[in-house]
Amino acid sequence: MDRRAQRLVTRVSVALAALATLSLIHLLRHASTTCFPASRPLALGPFPRTSCDAASRRVVPPDRRLAKLRASPRWRRRAAALRAYAFPPLRGLGFLAAPSSRVLCLAAGAGHAVDALRAAGVGDVTGIDLVDFPPLVRRADTHRLPFSGGAFDLVFSDDPSALSGSLFPSRLAAEAERTVRRGGGIALAVDREIETAAVAALFKRSRVVGVKDVTLDGSQVRLLILQSNGTTSIPQ
Repeated sequence: MDRRAQRLVTRVSVALAALATLSLIHLLRHASTTCFPASRPLALGPFPRTSCDAASRRVVPPDRRLAKLRASPRWRRRAAALRAYAFPPLRGLGFLAAPSSRVLCLAAGAGHAVDALRAAGVGDVTGIDLVDFPPLVRRADTHRLPFSGGAFDLVFSDDPSALSGSLFPSRLAAEAERTVRRGGGIALAVDREIETAAVAALFKRSRVVGVKDVTLDGSQVRLLILQSNGTTSIPQ
């Protein structure tokens, strides 16, 4: 009797295991479109296949995210500093003329400079960084810019790490010179500890036309302004 009972229990266990396996395969191959019955008004996403899919995420629309950033004190301080200290010398040298100027912002981050330039009346402003931040900043590599030669009147960066943090500073400099028009401007924020002459030496077809100490968001940096004498290609 004990042997019969044991065999019966074994058969039932095997059958249940097989049924569970078949049910799991069915769920994975025929994922449910919702986690609740169709009669319920609330519907979730597809049946999660990984823990990442099951994680709760909140996607904020780009316009709403930008509006929140613009309302922050830090964003307003940065914009005010750019208007007060960075833009006037560029206007004085003729590199920034609203609304006709075409400006490329390198290492644009969340788009402080892009937003400030547009607010100042510059109609054609493009911001790039290694990580895109719509709607102000698109993803691109500063060592290989996806723009034609002479496409911009001004190449600008308010981030000192754009140059000091670059893997190949000479390549970044060559790309800036390639994409700016002849006679156009290149203006980069540089750490004050870095020698101006060392930075200027990276630019083979430009000459320094201005150096100005400015305060951006509480930190003092040096704004190096160069004028392009022509275009060049990426160094091989």
